[in-house]
Amino acid sequence: MIGVNFKVVSNEIASDWEKTGKQQVLSKCLEILRSQKSFVNTAKDRDVRRILYEVIWQLLQKKLKNDNVALLITAIKEKHPHISSTMVDVFSMVDTEIVATGVKLYRDRLISLITSCRDIVGIQLLKERLDVETLEALKLISNTKQFQQKYIKTKTRLFYKQQKFNLLREEMEGYSKLASELGQLENKDEGAVYLLENIKSLIGCFNIDPNRVLDIILEAFECHPQFAIQVFVPLLNNYLLLCERSTICQLLGFKFAHYQEIGLKTPDSLYTVAALLIQHDLVDIDDLLLHLVPGDDELVAEWTKIVDAAKEKVRKMNIVSLSGADKTDENEEKAEPPKLENQKFGLCQGLLRVGDWSNAKKLLEYYETNHMMAQDTLVHALCHLISAMVDPFYRRVASVKGSLSLPAATLKHGTVSHRVERYEDLTENIFSMLDVLGPRLSLDPLLMAKMVRIGRMFFNEYHNSDTVQQNKWRAVYGGFLGATANVFLPALSLLQSNANMSEEVWVMLQVLPYQQRYRLYGEWKNDAYGRHPDMMLVQANTVDRTKYIMRRLTKENVKQSGRQMGKLSHGNPVILFDCILNQIQRYDNMINPVVDAFKYLTNLTYDALAFCIIEALANPQKERMKYDDTNISDWLQSLASFSGAVFKKYSIELSGLLQYVANQLKAGKSLDLLILKEVVQKMSGVEVSEEVTKDQLEALGGGELLKAEGGYFGQIRNTKKSSNRLKEALLGQKLELPMCVLISQHRHAIVFEEGEQKHLKLVGKLTDQCHDTLVQFGNFLSIHLSMDEYVKRFPPIDTLAREYHTPVDVAFFLSRPMYAHQISSKYDEMRRQEKSKQKSTSQEKNARFVNACRAVMAPVCDMIKSTQPDKIWQDVSPQFYATFWSLSLYDVQVPGEAYDREIAKLKQQVDEMQQEGSHDNRKRRERERCESLAAKLKEEQRKQEEHRARVRARLKSERESWFLARTSKNDAITKFLQLCVFPRCVFSPLDAVYCARFVHLMHLLRTPNFSTLLCFDRVFSDISYTVTCFSENEASRYGRFLCSMLEIVVKWHKDRDVYEKECKNYPGFVTVLRTNATDGASKANHLDYENFRHVCHKWQFKLTKALVVCLDSKEYCAIRNALVILTKILPCFPMVTALGSALEKRVEKIKEEKEKRPDLYALAMGYSGQLRARRPFMVPEQEFHLKDMTKVNQARSKHADGDAKVKVKTENDEAKRSKSQTKEKRESIDKSKERAKSRDKVSAEVDAAVGNSNAVPEKESRKSSVAKSPVKSRGSSATRAVDNEERERKRRKVDGAGAKTESRKEKRSKSSTRDEDERRAAKEAKRARAENGGGAGDEGRAREKHKKSDGGEKVKKSVERESRKASRERGTRHAR
Repeated sequence: MIGVNFKVVSNEIASDWEKTGKQQVLSKCLEILRSQKSFVNTAKDRDVRRILYEVIWQLLQKKLKNDNVALLITAIKEKHPHISSTMVDVFSMVDTEIVATGVKLYRDRLISLITSCRDIVGIQLLKERLDVETLEALKLISNTKQFQQKYIKTKTRLFYKQQKFNLLREEMEGYSKLASELGQLENKDEGAVYLLENIKSLIGCFNIDPNRVLDIILEAFECHPQFAIQVFVPLLNNYLLLCERSTICQLLGFKFAHYQEIGLKTPDSLYTVAALLIQHDLVDIDDLLLHLVPGDDELVAEWTKIVDAAKEKVRKMNIVSLSGADKTDENEEKAEPPKLENQKFGLCQGLLRVGDWSNAKKLLEYYETNHMMAQDTLVHALCHLISAMVDPFYRRVASVKGSLSLPAATLKHGTVSHRVERYEDLTENIFSMLDVLGPRLSLDPLLMAKMVRIGRMFFNEYHNSDTVQQNKWRAVYGGFLGATANVFLPALSLLQSNANMSEEVWVMLQVLPYQQRYRLYGEWKNDAYGRHPDMMLVQANTVDRTKYIMRRLTKENVKQSGRQMGKLSHGNPVILFDCILNQIQRYDNMINPVVDAFKYLTNLTYDALAFCIIEALANPQKERMKYDDTNISDWLQSLASFSGAVFKKYSIELSGLLQYVANQLKAGKSLDLLILKEVVQKMSGVEVSEEVTKDQLEALGGGELLKAEGGYFGQIRNTKKSSNRLKEALLGQKLELPMCVLISQHRHAIVFEEGEQKHLKLVGKLTDQCHDTLVQFGNFLSIHLSMDEYVKRFPPIDTLAREYHTPVDVAFFLSRPMYAHQISSKYDEMRRQEKSKQKSTSQEKNARFVNACRAVMAPVCDMIKSTQPDKIWQDVSPQFYATFWSLSLYDVQVPGEAYDREIAKLKQQVDEMQQEGSHDNRKRRERERCESLAAKLKEEQRKQEEHRARVRARLKSERESWFLARTSKNDAITKFLQLCVFPRCVFSPLDAVYCARFVHLMHLLRTPNFSTLLCFDRVFSDISYTVTCFSENEASRYGRFLCSMLEIVVKWHKDRDVYEKECKNYPGFVTVLRTNATDGASKANHLDYENFRHVCHKWQFKLTKALVVCLDSKEYCAIRNALVILTKILPCFPMVTALGSALEKRVEKIKEEKEKRPDLYALAMGYSGQLRARRPFMVPEQEFHLKDMTKVNQARSKHADGDAKVKVKTENDEAKRSKSQTKEKRESIDKSKERAKSRDKVSAEVDAAVGNSNAVPEKESRKSSVAKSPVKSRGSSATRAVDNEERERKRRKVDGAGAKTESRKEKRSKSSTRDEDERRAAKEAKRARAENGGGAGDEGRAREKHKKSDGGEKVKKSVERESRKASRERGTRHAR
C-alpha cells in the first residue's frame, strides 16, 4: 500500500466535501491558476498537480466518489481549459504507481474514475499519454499487441524509412547551402536568429532531414568551437524548440559510439562540443554518460588492479635478495590487449577545458578521484583551469620579479566564471580543486609555485593582522593548511629533486609555529604515502635508495654520499630520515659520517629532520631500557648523541625538541633528559663529567677563559653560534625557568615515583642523570645569558623555595650568579659615587666591597630565614648560611698553577710557530691569538686574585657573627655539616672541593666558636651509613670532598713546621679550656703535633673501618660506593700499610664475584691495581705516629721552651691534666661499656678485617699489666681530644646548674680546698720529676715505678691511688 502525505486535501476536507471541502479545493486551484502566466513547466502547475493527485488518492481510498472528482474537473475546466492536460498527466503518474505496487483494487477504481472523466479530459489526450495496458482496460484500443506492431511500423515509416529521391539531383543543393551557411561564420555579422531562419528555409525548401541538419550543425560546431557563445549555443537552443531535446544527446552518443566501433581515438573537439553543450544545459550529463565507455564496473575493476599492481611492486622491492640479483621480475607479464579509450574521463577533461567546474566536479564524484587524476591530460586541464582563475590575483599580491613576463593563463574554448579577487574567494572552488589534484599537482610546478607564494603572503598577513581579521580568515587559514598537507607536500614527493620548490614551501611554512609544521609533516609521512599508488612507489624507491647509500657511506665518501642524500631529501625527507634514523639507532658508529653528509639539505628538510628525531624518540613501541631493566637502551643513547651532533652543526629549530623534553618531565619520565644533556654539551661545550681530572677541576675554579682552555675535555671555542641558537630557543619558548624547576623537582621525585618499580641501580642512575643535567643546564644559563636576562627571568630565592618547591641547594645554585652580579654592580656603583680622584687603596676597595656585600645580601638573609625552622638559627646565623651558599670556588681560591700551566702551553705554541718561520697568514693569526690569549689569562688571574682578597676581607668582617654560641660547638658543627657541607659537597665536583676549601678557610680565619678538630672528626667518623645512601655520582663527589679534606690533614701531618704555623695557636684546635688557679684567667689547651698525628691515625682507622663494613656487606650500592670513594681518596688514603692490606683483602673477595657482578668486578680491579701502585708510599703504623709514649714525651721535651719557669708551669699543667683525664677515662669507660655491647660483633669483625691494625705492638704488649693505668690513659686521651669536647659540654650543663644554687659559704670552703689540693698536686708533680729525671708527668712516673719495683702489684696499686687522687682534685676544680 502506498502511503500518501495529504498536504492540501486532508482527510477532514474529504469527509466534509459536499459542504465546504469542494469549495476550498476549487478556490485553491483557481487561485493558483490565475497567478501563473503560462501553463507549461511552472512551479504553480506543480502545485495544481499536487492537489489533483491528492484528490485522486482520496477517491482511491473511498473517501470521495467519481462524481465528486468529475464535477471538480468540470468546474476548473470552465475557467482554464488547459487543465485537461494536467489531469491526464496526474492519471498517468497515479497509474504508474499503482502498477508498481500491484494493488488490483486501486487500479479498478482508477479505471472507473478515468472512464467517468474521459469525455471531460478528451479521449485524444488519454490515447497520447496513458499506458497501452490502461488504454486497453479503458477499451480505447482493441488489442495491445496489435497496437504495438502498428506503432512500430508507423514510427519506422516516419523516422527511418528513406524516401526514394535522387540525392545527386535534389538534396545535394540543400546540404551544400547548409554547409555554406555554417562554414562562413567569420564573415557574417548576423546573429543566431538569422542563421536559424535560413536553416529553416533550407529544410522547407529542399525537404532535408531535420535530424541530419542537426548533425551537420554539430559537425560545424566541432570545427568552429570558438563561435560557441556567439553562434552555436543560441542556434541550438532555438533549434531544439522545434524537436525533442533528447535528439542532440542521442546524436552525440552515436558519434562517441562510432569511434568506439572503429577503434580510433575520440577527437578532443568532440569532447569540447559535448562539454559546451553540457555547460549550457543543452545536454544532460547523466543522459550522455549512458553512451560512453567503459562501464562503471570496469572502471572500479581497473583501479583495483592498478592499486594491487603498485602494492605488489612495492612488496617485491622490499624483498631482500640474498643472491644480489636485481629485484625486477624475471618473468615479464604477457602484453595485455589494448584497452578501450576512457571516454568518461575525456568528457571530464573537456568540461575542465571549457571551465565548467560544477559539472566536472559532479563527474569526479561518480568515480574514484585518484583514478581520474592518474590521467596526465586530465591533470593538465584542471591545473590550467586553476591557473586561469588565480592568475590575476597572483599577479596582484604574490608575484616575484620576472614572473609578470609570463603570459596570463586563459581558457581557449570557454570563460572563467569565478575568478579569485581576494583571499576569501579561494574557499569557494580553488581549495576543492587542489584537493582533487592531490600529489598530481607535481605535473604543473608553475601552478604549485603560484599557490605556495599566495599561501606565503596570506600567512604573513594573517599573523600580522588583528583578531577580528583573523576570525574572518579562519576558513582560508584552514584551507591553506589542508592544501599543504594533502597537496603541496605530497606533490613535492613526486617532483624529481626540486630544491627550489622545497625552498618555496619552506618560505611559506616557516611563518607557522612548529606545532602546526610538525602536524603537517606527520600527515605527510603517515597518511599521504598510502593514498596513491604513485606515492607508494616513490616511498619504496626512496627507502631502497637510502639503504643503498647507507651501505656505502664511509668517512672517505661523505661528500658524494651527502649529495645523493640531498637529492633524495628534496622530495621525500621524512622517508629518508626515518630510514637513516633506524640505521643510526642500531649502529652508533655511523653518527659522524651521517651528520657530515647532511650539509646538502634544504631548510625544509632540516625542519623535517627535527620532526623525525622527535617522532623516533617518542616511539611507544620501543623499550627505553635494556632487558635487565638497569641500563638505558642503546638506541636512545645513539639517538641522543646524534641529536646533539646534528643540532650543533646545522641551524635547526630546537623549540620542538626542548618542549618534548619538558613534556616528558611533566609526565614523570626522566630518561629523555639524556637528550637535553647531549644537546647542551654538544651545542655549548658545557659538560658535566665525574671523570674530570684534577687539573681540569682546578681550571674550573678560575675565570671563564681558564675554564674554556683547561676545564673541559673538548674545545668550546667553536660553539658560539650554536650556543646562541640554543639560548634563543629556550628564551623563545620561555623554558629556562620551567626546565630548571621540572628537573629539580623530578630529581627528588625519582626515588618515590620509581623506587618500588625499578631496580635500585637504575634509580641511582636516573637520579645522577637528572642531577647532572640540572648542573649542566644551570651552568649553561649562567654562562650564556646576560645578567640582565638572568635576573629578569629567575625569581628570588624565597619564591623558588616556597612557590616552586625547589630545594635550597638548587635554589642557591640558580641564584648564585645573580648575587655575584648584584654585588659587582653595587661595588661599581659605590666606586662611581666616590668623588675622590685619588686611586683607592686596597683597604678602601675591600671596605667598599664589604659594604656592597652587606647591601645585597641583607635582604637575602631575611628571605632565607623562612626556608628553615627557627631553631636552626640558634647555632648558625642566616648571614653565614647565605655566605656559604652564595660563594663559589672562584671566590675562595685562585688556581695559580692552572693559570701558569695554560700560559706555558700557549707560550710553547708561540715558540714552535716562531721556530717554523712560516709566513702563512693563518699561522700568523694563530700566533697572535695565542699571544693575546696568554695576556688575557694573566689579566684574568690578576682580577681573580684581587677578587679573592676582597672576599677574604668580607669573610673576616662577618666571621664574628657566624656561630652565635647559643648552644655548644658540637651542635653548631652538626648544623653546619647538615645544612651546608653535606648537601653541597655532593652537588658537583667543584662544590666538593669548595666545601673543603671553605672549611680550611674558616680555620685560617680563626672563626670564633668553630672547632676545626671537631669538624674534621665528624667528617671522617662513621661514614658507612652515609656512603650506603649515595648514588654512584654522589659517591664520586663525596670522595672528592673527602680527598680534599684529607689533603689538608696530610699536609699538616707531614710537616711539624706547617702544623705549628697553621694550627698551633688557632682556636680550631683547642681541645679544653682551662682556668688558672692563681689569676683565674682562661687558658686554651691546644692539641700538640704528636697528639694530632694520633688523631690522624684514628681518622685513618675509622675510615678503614667504615669502608670495610661497606665492602663486607652484600648490598650492591654499598660496595659500589665504597669502591668509588676509595678510588677518589687514594692519593691520601690509606697511608698505613696495615690498613691498606685490610682493604686489599676485602677487594680481593669482591673480585671473586666476576660472573655475578661484573660491574663491581671492574671497579675492584681498577682500584686494586691503583692500590698496589700506592703501596710503596704507605708507611708502617709506628712511622705514621709514635705509639710509645716515652718517645712522645721525649719528642715533646725536645721542642719545649728553654725557660725554666715556663717549663715548670707546663709540667704542672701536665700533671693536673693527667689526673683529670684519669677520672674522665674511668667515667667514659663506664659509659662506653653499654654502648660497646651492641657493637661487639661489628667491632670484632672490623678489627679482624684491618688485621688488628690498632693493636698495641710487641713492645707495648709487654706492658699489658698496666693497660688500665693512667700510663695508657694519657696516650688514649690525646687521641680522643674531640670526645673530651663533648664531655666538657655535658659537664657544664650539670655543674653549672649546681653552682648557681651554692651559698657563698660553700664557695669559700671549696676555694680553700681547691688551693690545698693544688699545692698537694704540685708536690706530687715535683716528686715525680725527681724520680723520672724531668719526665713528662704521671705517665712517665708510673712507667718508671713499674720498671724499678720488684713487687709489681704494689706499684700498680700505688699508681691507681695516685690516679684517683688526681681525678678528685680535677673534679673539685671543675665543680667550682
